[in-house]
Amino acid sequence: QVQLVESGGGLVQAGGSLRLSCAASGRTFSARPMGWFRQAPGKEREFVAAINWSGSSTGYADSVEGRFTISRDNAKNTLYLQMNSLKPEDTAIYYCAAAKTMYGRTWYSQASMYDYWGQGTQVTVSS
Repeated sequence: QVQLVESGGGLVQAGGSLRLSCAASGRTFSARPMGWFRQAPGKEREFVAAINWSGSSTGYADSVEGRFTISRDNAKNTLYLQMNSLKPEDTAIYYCAAAKTMYGRTWYSQASMYDYWGQGTQVTVSS
């Protein structure tokens, strides 16, 4: 079992930055690929970024590539999402998720590959 708690969301002006954190409990965090997803009002949940278990491989949605950076600290059982150059269209609830598989070389963009989800943290970007 993995329990996830996100933090770091808030209100920021366009062009600003935020750093989201996802604190994990459970002994298998360091073995699992992790991901960030987001859901805006009236829209479906969408993939934002993902990272493999070791942190050696990452992937991003086209909409955030070059602006967001995902990272992890397995010693601290924490996942991060550094968000720079924020835009109003980045406004959403952001969720971290832990994959159902462990180890491997890859990360996943499909929500169906994740078994554990946090409660989400609100990010609001004003224009």
